[in-house]
Amino acid sequence: MKKVRLKMDVERRKSRIAPEIYGQFSEHLGRCIYEGIYVGEDSRIPNHKGMRKDVVEALRDIKLPVLRWPGGCFADDYHWRDGIGPKAERKAIVNKNWGGTVETNHFGTHEFMELCEQIGCEPYIALNMGSGTVQEAADWIEYMTFDGESEFAKMRRENGRDKPWKLKYLGVGNESWGCGGSMRAEYYADTYRRYRTFCRDMSGNTLFPIACGPNADDYHWTDVIMPLLKDQTKAISLHYYTVPTGDWEHKGSSTEFDEQEYYRTIQETLRMEEIISRHLKIMDYHDPEQNIGLIVDEWGTWYDVEPGTNPGFLYQQNTMRDAIIAAINLNLFNKHSDRIIMANIAQVVNVLQAVILTEGMHMVKTPTYEVFDMYQRHQGAVLVDSVIDIETDGIGDIEIPVLSESVSVAEKMGDGTVMASITLSNASLQESYQIVVSLPGNQKFTGTAEIALLTQEVHAHNTFDEPECVKQVSCEEEWSGSQMAVTLPPCAVMRISCPVLCEEV
Repeated sequence: MKKVRLKMDVERRKSRIAPEIYGQFSEHLGRCIYEGIYVGEDSRIPNHKGMRKDVVEALRDIKLPVLRWPGGCFADDYHWRDGIGPKAERKAIVNKNWGGTVETNHFGTHEFMELCEQIGCEPYIALNMGSGTVQEAADWIEYMTFDGESEFAKMRRENGRDKPWKLKYLGVGNESWGCGGSMRAEYYADTYRRYRTFCRDMSGNTLFPIACGPNADDYHWTDVIMPLLKDQTKAISLHYYTVPTGDWEHKGSSTEFDEQEYYRTIQETLRMEEIISRHLKIMDYHDPEQNIGLIVDEWGTWYDVEPGTNPGFLYQQNTMRDAIIAAINLNLFNKHSDRIIMANIAQVVNVLQAVILTEGMHMVKTPTYEVFDMYQRHQGAVLVDSVIDIETDGIGDIEIPVLSESVSVAEKMGDGTVMASITLSNASLQESYQIVVSLPGNQKFTGTAEIALLTQEVHAHNTFDEPECVKQVSCEEEWSGSQMAVTLPPCAVMRISCPVLCEEV
C-alpha cells in the first residue's frame, strides 16, 4: 500500500462553497418529471399534491439547494400558458426533442413551485428564447412574481396562488448555440440584452439573470459574449458531459465496460479541470473584478440507454464508476468555488446520471446519490487550503491522476475549534492508499472523527431488487495530534469530518 500525504491548513481560508454547487437539473424528458417526480394526486403511489413523497424526502435529505426546470432543450419549446389552469383544459403537445411523446402539461409552473417548496430548494427557471418571445417571457415573470393588480397576477390567483412566488435564478436561453436556436455568439448576446431589458424585478423580487454560456471547450463563445454581456448578467452557464468513448453515436454501456473504457471515462471527466480553467481565464480577462460567476448547469455521464428502453428517454443505470465521477467533479467545483457559484447535475430522476431511479411504487438511490449525501457538509462551508500528492494509474496509453480531494470548514466553535470536512476519491481500480492527513504545527485534530466510506466493485449498482448493493458505511475514530492516517481502498469515495483546534502560534 502506498503512503500519500494530504496537507491541509484550516486557517488558510479561501472561498465560501455555495450550496448551489450541489444543485440538480430536471427536464420534461423521459420519466424525469412524470413517474419520477410527479404522479398526480389520484396515484396509488404515496404523494403530496401529486409529488412522490419518497423522492421529495430523498431530495430533502441531501439538502437539495436549487432545481433547474423545465429544460434543457425542452425549455425552448415550452410555452408557460400551456401548463397553468385546470389540468383537463391544459394543451397537450408533442415533445419533439425527447421521444416524440405526448406532453400533457399537467406539470407546470404551479406544480414546479410546489415541488420546490416541498423540497425547500430555490427554483431556477429556464426561459424559452428559442421559439418564444420577449413578451411571453415578461408575462411569465409577472405571473410568478407580481403582487399587485394586473391581468397576470389575477390569472395566478384564479389558478390557486394568491401571493407571488420568490424567483431568484432566471436562465435566459438554453444551449442557444445548439437546440436553443443554433445562434452565433454575437446574435445570442444581442438577443439576450433585449430579453434582459424586459425581464424586470417586480414587487421586491430580485432576479439573478444567467446567460447561456459555452458548450464544453467552445472558448470562442465565451470570448465573444463576455464583453457584450458583462454589465447585463450575473453569471454564464457551461455544459460538459462525460462520454466514455468520445463518440456521441456509440457512447458505451452504463454497466458493461472493461478496464480500458473505465479509465477512458475518468480521463474524459478530468477534462473538466482544463475546460473550467480556460473559460475562467477568458472571463477574468474581460471581467477582472470577477462580478460574473460561472454555473456548470449541465454535467454528468452520458451513456447509451438501457437495452429495451426508449432511446429518447435517456434512461441509464448508475454504478461505482459514476460515484467516482461525481466525487471528482464535486471536489473540483469546491476547489473553484471562488468563481463557480452553482452546478446542476443532469438529471435528478431517471435520466442520465440520476441520483434517484423509480419504477412504479419503487425507488432506489444511486451511488451518485450516496456521494451527494456524503458531500453535503461542504454546502455553505469555507474552502481551505489543501493539497494531496499526485498518484497515477491507468492501462495501456491511459495514465491519469487518481486521487482527488477538497477540504472545508464550518464556523468556529466557542472553544476555538472548527469542524473540518475532508472529501477524497480514489479512481484506481488496483491501488489502495494510506492517506496521511497532516496539519501545520499550530493546529491539531481533537475529538471524534466521523468517517463515511463508499466502495464496491466498479460495476456494482443498485437495482429495485437490490436497492442497497452500493451504500456508504460509517465509523468513528478518535483523532488527536497534527497527523492522522486512513486507508482509502481502490474505487472509493470517503468523507472525514473532525474537529480541529487552532492554537496561537
